[in-house]
Amino acid sequence: MKKIIFSSILSMGIALFSIGQNPLSPQNNPVNYRLVKNETSKMKWFILQDTMKIEIGNVQTDVQKKGKDLIVISTINLNRSTVQWVDSTIVKMDHFKPVYHSSYNQQRDMVLNFKKEITGYYLDKMNDKKTIISEKADQSYFDSNFYPQLIRWLPLKDGYSSIISIFDYNPTAKIGVITATITNVKSDTLLHNGHPKEIWIVTTTDDISDNEAIATYYIEKENRKLLKQEIDMKGRKMLMELVE
Repeated sequence: MKKIIFSSILSMGIALFSIGQNPLSPQNNPVNYRLVKNETSKMKWFILQDTMKIEIGNVQTDVQKKGKDLIVISTINLNRSTVQWVDSTIVKMDHFKPVYHSSYNQQRDMVLNFKKEITGYYLDKMNDKKTIISEKADQSYFDSNFYPQLIRWLPLKDGYSSIISIFDYNPTAKIGVITATITNVKSDTLLHNGHPKEIWIVTTTDDISDNEAIATYYIEKENRKLLKQEIDMKGRKMLMELVE
């Protein structure tokens, strides 16, 4: 009962929060493009259980400008798997309109081509079932895999909040244009590798998890590096920390 009441309150709060706001999208994009730079970063991935911090793998993210495109490739290495998980996203440098997204892992493969229609395929490897994708969207949106990068380059300030329009394809959850929500931003200091860093703490949620997962980003003010990320979902907690 408490879970139902909490979910209802959270959904109501987000609905009220959304009133009067134009969602961020390629057509409504306040990003500071001077912050967008070629970079490679690596984060250790942990699960938190009570007082234990268990390392389960790492995530390397490469951000590269190439002509008129911005390419983001994330490579996930799990300690108990010999197979890499690779997600690739291509967006236009101006406005970040999505062009292409692919995701390959042990459970499924997915490819999305963003044109007038969204086409591609979804291969469920567990059931050996391939679905041909053909979707339409009647509004502007970002690729759902791209919005965690987008957050770093927004005009962050204390109390900043916003709705982000995203497209996601997940047959077991949601398909189509949905929203991510920046619920709060606050200024703080984080001790990173023994050095104090001035940071923005950005709290988000999204429709992908029915707003049940809370992701918190710790972003260095000076260069907008992601120093740490926490994910809290239904009592399960994960942590990612930048390796330098």
